[in-house]
Amino acid sequence: MADIFYLSHIRFGWGALAELGPALSGLGVVRPLVVTDAGIRAAGILDRVLGAGAAAAPVFDATPTNPTEAAVEAALALYRAEGCDGLVAVGGGSPVDLAKGVALLAAHPGQLAGYAAILGGVPRITASTAPVVAVPTTAGTGSEVGRAALITLEDGRKLGFISPHLIPKAAICDPELTLGLPPLLTAATGMDAVTHCVETYLSPRYNPPAEAIALDGLARAVAAIERAVADGRDRTARQEMLMAALQGGLTFQKGLGAVHALSHPLGGLKEPSLHHGTLNAVLLPAVLRYNEPAAAEKYGTLRRVLGLPGDASLPNHFQALSTRLGLPSGLRAMGVPEACLADIARQATLDHSAATNPRPASEAEFLALLREAMGT
Repeated sequence: MADIFYLSHIRFGWGALAELGPALSGLGVVRPLVVTDAGIRAAGILDRVLGAGAAAAPVFDATPTNPTEAAVEAALALYRAEGCDGLVAVGGGSPVDLAKGVALLAAHPGQLAGYAAILGGVPRITASTAPVVAVPTTAGTGSEVGRAALITLEDGRKLGFISPHLIPKAAICDPELTLGLPPLLTAATGMDAVTHCVETYLSPRYNPPAEAIALDGLARAVAAIERAVADGRDRTARQEMLMAALQGGLTFQKGLGAVHALSHPLGGLKEPSLHHGTLNAVLLPAVLRYNEPAAAEKYGTLRRVLGLPGDASLPNHFQALSTRLGLPSGLRAMGVPEACLADIARQATLDHSAATNPRPASEAEFLALLREAMGT
């Protein structure tokens, strides 16, 4: 039986930030906690958000690159101390996911781990979750409309917390907020959106509406990403990338695949600290080579959407795109040590995204994928 869920209120377009105040009022939120990071504050975006409807709101700006259980607990303490009744998440996927973690624990007892998907926590997450309004400032994660939060626990496990109740009640998607994104971060977050569209399309779950959205998002992303990287003030390219990221998020309910099963535990490493979108770009070619025997017809559709010949290599196509964007050639170039690969492969077999890869992968096969993605 298909489970199709698209119930989220999205305000998309230039100037959409002005809708933040009405969105909060519509949800009955009087005192939100604003969750963001130091970079968003330094860029002046936080001031714009506060001025758009959250002027007196307390701010938690200590979100780490990959959100952690400790950061969730710290933000939750501030949420409770300030008597907050909702959250505004401002930034990329990290502040949004951290806000989801706070929204969860603000209304649910116990430790965060008890609600992790792979530990049986999905049915424990209820509608009592505090309301979140997401304001994305990057075009990649899709977390502003996604039902999952990825959070690294104190024991080092990076786990997924998944529920329709974690989908932000509103998403304010204003391309204006992405204009200052640096080229390399534009490339990395853009390839995150590309990977989301590819992996959700290839997932074997039956959901034709999601597949149509994924293909449209992929087409938009590949047409705009190089322009957005080359000229960050290209308003059309910025708008198309933000829409592609949104569309990737709208398809998450189909599930992802081996790219994410590997990038999640890699992102949980304390050293080096690895960017999620960059990891996805580096892992995508190897996973596409592995999956092709199990999804030949869908690979043909992807080639048509990308305007490629029928015999073109999708792994080579995306590898060349990443190279043109200036992204690393492999995990080795990102500083990933060989010594951690076996443990990452083991964790990948347990990750919730592994279940929807089109071709099942064993621990040994995940390890082979990692070694291929290490590069030279």
